[in-house]
Amino acid sequence: MFDTEALRLLVTVAETGSFTKAALKLSYTQSAVSRRIASLEQHAGGPLFDRLPRGVRLNSAGRALHRHAVDVLESLAGAERELAALHAGRGGLLRVGAFATANISLLPTALSALRRLRPDVEVTAVEGRSSALVARLLEGELDLAVVSDYPSGLPPADGVTMAALLRDELLVALHRDHPLAGSGTVDLRDLRDEVWLQNASADSPGMLADAWARAGFTPGKVIRIAEWAGKFGYAAAGLGVALVPSLAIRAVPAGLALCRLGRLPPQRTVHTALPAAPVPAALVLRDLLREAADHAALPGPGPASGGYGGGDGGSHP
Repeated sequence: MFDTEALRLLVTVAETGSFTKAALKLSYTQSAVSRRIASLEQHAGGPLFDRLPRGVRLNSAGRALHRHAVDVLESLAGAERELAALHAGRGGLLRVGAFATANISLLPTALSALRRLRPDVEVTAVEGRSSALVARLLEGELDLAVVSDYPSGLPPADGVTMAALLRDELLVALHRDHPLAGSGTVDLRDLRDEVWLQNASADSPGMLADAWARAGFTPGKVIRIAEWAGKFGYAAAGLGVALVPSLAIRAVPAGLALCRLGRLPPQRTVHTALPAAPVPAALVLRDLLREAADHAALPGPGPASGGYGGGDGGSHP
């Protein structure tokens, strides 16, 4: 009923008080302004201006429509600014997902840098298993995800671009009074009689099961603990041992010691995942994640310190 240019013309005529002045301001002819206003009044159901000896002024109907026209034009101008910022990577909403231990340091470091570099970008973050995050990317629910191939690889996903960020070594967490706690590096076979803390059963396929098979044993007992806080709590109480990614070192409690596992320690690859047509802010964050990954050096093994980390269901640390 009311097109944008007609509303803009109404506002300009009201501001200038004259068809002639509005025509000059908008680079129209006076006759074109008169025709557009007449058409607008026809759509509005009656006159919008009082015609005066010198110029025009809004009548009651014109004031009502003018109020709405100003709101509409301001809203459209805001949309234009937001879209321009979004396309330039300077603003808009960025939806990010990550697995649990990426949220301990890697992603927060990159998001902190993004806030300094692009303060107008609004970030929402979710945590989940890598397979679920990839699915959400495919559904258009995320703009970027940090995912990992632990424990049993990543699903194929046409339309999602993966780029390796880092190789993350998996350590073993032992009670600090465990006989091997001060070893620095232990042979996995020396842990054959330990109780293992993990989400899956001992015969479930995955990286740890493969490592046990290469070492020539299957553990006699697995306590299935889903959350990281539970794994750390059980290990700190001396009730078992657990794999801990190096990305999670900051969250390991002081009651545990971390050791490397032999010559060929189990490792996972951490990736960024992007949709086929990523938003510019996602590309900025991808680059900041690369910088954060470059500085994610693995500290030496030994007693751990720090608070507890969150969980992601235990199957994807």
